[in-house]
Amino acid sequence: MTDTDKNRDDAVDTEIAKELDGVPEEFLSDEDDDDAGDEDTAAEELAALREELEKAKQDVLYAKADTQNVRRRMEKDITDARSYAATGFARDILSVADNLTRAIDAIPEDLREDSKFKGLVAGIQATQREMEKAFEQHGISRIAAMGMPLDPNQHQAMMEIPTDDDEPGTIVQEMQAGYMIRDRLLRPSMVGIAKKPE
Repeated sequence: MTDTDKNRDDAVDTEIAKELDGVPEEFLSDEDDDDAGDEDTAAEELAALREELEKAKQDVLYAKADTQNVRRRMEKDITDARSYAATGFARDILSVADNLTRAIDAIPEDLREDSKFKGLVAGIQATQREMEKAFEQHGISRIAAMGMPLDPNQHQAMMEIPTDDDEPGTIVQEMQAGYMIRDRLLRPSMVGIAKKPE
């Protein structure tokens, strides 16, 4: 830059300074306004980003909780499937158990001791014992009924029997045995309950 150019620039600066003399400073500097505006915008953007981050964190927590719930539900379903897989088959086979019990009950005492029928009776009883053992292995158990108070969750009252010997509501007759599979009802006991005679 030559001395002439420098002198000319200085002269222009002096002229501008004279023209602007008396003008308030806030009108002359727009640089500070831009900086303040930029800071406000940056603060708003930062606040918006923080809000989005918090929302994303909440979404992740909800997703984790949902995943855990689904996993627990699936584990319970798998456990139930293993525990109660035999339910349908067990219901079907209960009638066979009932018929074996009826067959044994139908044999008179004198025929049980008869040498011709002894083998038949022993065979039916052995079959019944094997079935009870298989039931036990699969968590199937007979519901206690006789002499117990009626439990509508396990017993189905079919009739009332007038009697003074037992408390009203006590089971005095079992028409059909009931069964549980683990902690679930497989079939209710069909029973007769005591009532006061009229």
